[in-house]
Amino acid sequence: MNKKTVLYIVVALLAALAVWWLFFSGNEGPESNVTAKVTKGRFDVVITVTGELRAKTQTDITAPTGLRNAGIYQIKINDIIAEGSVVQPGDYVASLDRTEVMSKLNEELLNVQKKESEYNQTQLDTAISLREARDELVNYDYELKQKKLELEQSEYEAPAIKQQVQISYEKAERALNQKKDTYKNKVAQAKAKMSIVSSDLTKAQNKLKVFQDLLSELTVTAPKGGMIIYAKEWNGRKRVVGSTINVWDPEVANLPDLREMEVVSYVNEVDIQKVKTGQKVEIGLDADPSKKLEGKVKAVASIGEQRPNQNSKVFEVVIDVLSKDSTLRPSMTTSCNIQYSGFDNVLTVPVEAVNVSGNKSFVFKKDGSSVVRQQVIIEATNSKDAYVKYGLEEGQTVFLKDMADTASMKWALLHDSLTRVKVNPADTAKKDTSPPKQGAGGGDFIIIED
Repeated sequence: MNKKTVLYIVVALLAALAVWWLFFSGNEGPESNVTAKVTKGRFDVVITVTGELRAKTQTDITAPTGLRNAGIYQIKINDIIAEGSVVQPGDYVASLDRTEVMSKLNEELLNVQKKESEYNQTQLDTAISLREARDELVNYDYELKQKKLELEQSEYEAPAIKQQVQISYEKAERALNQKKDTYKNKVAQAKAKMSIVSSDLTKAQNKLKVFQDLLSELTVTAPKGGMIIYAKEWNGRKRVVGSTINVWDPEVANLPDLREMEVVSYVNEVDIQKVKTGQKVEIGLDADPSKKLEGKVKAVASIGEQRPNQNSKVFEVVIDVLSKDSTLRPSMTTSCNIQYSGFDNVLTVPVEAVNVSGNKSFVFKKDGSSVVRQQVIIEATNSKDAYVKYGLEEGQTVFLKDMADTASMKWALLHDSLTRVKVNPADTAKKDTSPPKQGAGGGDFIIIED
């Protein structure tokens, strides 16, 4: 044997020793990062959904209610203070666009001036008309007095003349009475005209006042103290500078009560049947992954909806936050694990350890100084672990990474009655026909070569 051959043998032995040390040594070396023990205990099956925190109660800060009375149904936000700002009652919050209000205010101002001119003109015309009517009444009254005087003087005249004077007197009296009636009608007519123009003027003035009051209300202030949170539109976007508010959805911002919080989440239609009120929920905060909060399902929507950027229908699920935490803020995103079933005293492995080949699930299991592909029956999984019903025993070691060289690796298949594995007739391995046991190993599977 020459030196070159000896060198090759030494290198091969060192490489084999390094591989053995990496995968099969009992110390806490690299293997501890890629292996896990089969454990027994509680296994929870959960539905994981994302959500968003909100306060259970809040005070809404809205656009002025006078917008509808003013005939303005949409208005833009010109300015708004930073979200998260803490305000006191009466503090400035936002300002709304004044353009349309000012335009309508100027129109109403001109209209008021026009109505005032009409009122003054009607008042003047009425005064002139009634003064003329009163002058005529005075003239007719004078004429009646004259006719009365003539009638008294005709006492000693001939009967024909006396009768003629009597007729003249009666005609003058009747004319005076007619003029009095006419005057009364003119007064009533004048009052009606003045009432109309006065009413028109009052309406115009009231409408002008609506715009004047509305103009001052376009500066939005806080009705109470608290933290400012921007209101959301129908599509979930927050209202910011430039957003349009309408009278049917007038919220500008909110003042939430941070003492009691809840999560609004959406569950797809495939999983919604599994979600019931009262189920326990583990709530995680994206802002602080180390923090876990307790919650429970408060309400489940009975009708689905189509949310933006989602292909399928989803159902709103409201989750009560039971844990008290002063750092919670509205609009924080959450990850919620809704527990809908669970198993006690069962075997579990990390989901990373489970592999699939065809219709078989398997793990890479440490078997002494070697590794075998152990077929397993997976009953359920969650985001972290898999519940192994058959194929493993507590304390066994499995690998969390895929093996590079599996050509010569043995299979440890479960009993045929479980998986109906087709075994080569030439294989002389003895099969155990006894019913399999939960977490069984040994006699519940057969060893074959690939």
